[in-house]
Amino acid sequence: MPLRAATAAAALFSILLTPALASDESGKAEGGEAVRTQPVVTTHSVEIDGRPIQYRAKAGKMPLRDPRGEVTAEIFFIAYLKKDQAPETRPLTFSFNGGPGSSSVWMHVGLLGPRRVHLNSDGTAPPPPHQLVDNEYSLLDVSDLVFIDPVSTGYSRAVDPEKEKSFHGLDEDAESVALFIHNFVTEHERWSSPKFLIGESYGTTRAAALARQLQNRHGMYLNGLMLVSAVFDFSTLQFSEDNDLPFVVYLPSFAATAHYHGRLDEDLQARPLPALLAEVEAFAVETYAPALLRGGALPETEQAAVTADLARYTGLDADLIREHHLRPAAGVFFEHLLKDEGKRIGRFDGRYTGSAPTPWDRGTRADDPSFTHLFGPYTSALNDLLRRELNYESDRVYEILTNVWPWDYGSDFRHRYVNVGPRLREAMRTNPYLRVHVCSGYYDLATPYFAFDYTLDRLYLDPELRANIVVNYYESGHMMYSVRDELARQKEALARFIRETVE
Repeated sequence: MPLRAATAAAALFSILLTPALASDESGKAEGGEAVRTQPVVTTHSVEIDGRPIQYRAKAGKMPLRDPRGEVTAEIFFIAYLKKDQAPETRPLTFSFNGGPGSSSVWMHVGLLGPRRVHLNSDGTAPPPPHQLVDNEYSLLDVSDLVFIDPVSTGYSRAVDPEKEKSFHGLDEDAESVALFIHNFVTEHERWSSPKFLIGESYGTTRAAALARQLQNRHGMYLNGLMLVSAVFDFSTLQFSEDNDLPFVVYLPSFAATAHYHGRLDEDLQARPLPALLAEVEAFAVETYAPALLRGGALPETEQAAVTADLARYTGLDADLIREHHLRPAAGVFFEHLLKDEGKRIGRFDGRYTGSAPTPWDRGTRADDPSFTHLFGPYTSALNDLLRRELNYESDRVYEILTNVWPWDYGSDFRHRYVNVGPRLREAMRTNPYLRVHVCSGYYDLATPYFAFDYTLDRLYLDPELRANIVVNYYESGHMMYSVRDELARQKEALARFIRETVE
């Protein structure tokens, strides 16, 4: 779920990982060596679109090995496999969230899995204790699902705690997750299955890196990527004095959020949201960006006009905008949009509000009401699912979110912003059948939709390949599936994408 933009850090030593040895029914490797505890397997049923789906759930750990055959880490996973389905026709989707440092919980019990956390229809949480319900919008009717917890998240750990950080990097993470996918596909005899990845937030960054890694290292060509609240180019998120880009690409999401809270002028409030955003996008590119480029040389009359338009589109006070030299950053918007009501808006979803933090609360989790509102329900739901329904027991704490910093972005991005767009471009040029589906939320103020639109326009793909990318927009935030109507729309769009891709 959460994502922190950062510039590249010094490269860490990369552990070369190779596939685990094959195991038989007893959990013994060829030759008799015990290598794993067999996954816990349970059987279940869920009704999707009025049809019962019978499936097996597998929860367990898979070891990763170095070239000497020694286990370096264990990856925890939960797989849902429809019963009585031929592998060659049954799609297989691998899911992970972001952070980096997040487990796979959010899309697991929010969007894709056969069980989901119960929320109110508008995405707000009911009082605790929080409950699981059958997910009639699960993707299990069209694809088997495997939820992956990267090393240090969930129950996944490095065997040697001192080497945990050797998995904490863009390339190291892609290598270990790609190896897990290779091993899972091999062990479950799914090489002939159509294969998809779905990632959220930093998970979309991971997905782009994985598409190339799976092709180049393992010869595994994917059918499709599904990107939820996507970010490839971190320069679109890094507000700073010497980077004007985020101020431009965030503006439409500021306008959408201000519109949601009724903070715009009456004529703008009356506009349908897509029509309003088209106007704001045009202003951002054609007027606002050139004005920022002029800096202090912008004539006073033009500065006044841009200030007035920014105040009109954001709901912020004109004096505040002038104070920030036409550059109100996201933090300013969070704090000031509803300041007269004593409220602060959410980062992951601008629809959520909470009490304005005291100076001592700033910079803590309590600073973002859209995170604190959902953290408890999702944590409770996942732990209940593991123990009571999947019969998986562990003495470890299931790490919903954990600290993996510093995260190494490698030598490719030393002294510059991370951008994995070229990796996806390479993957699509190598595999021209690879299709991409993007889900973007209008009220997402962590990875704004217009920022990723900007990124897509700079992939410079041939028209035939660009046609393989489709973008859907939702009237919700980073986790657009928290809103019931948008969950239904998203399920329909993702299912259609998979079906059309494998036809």
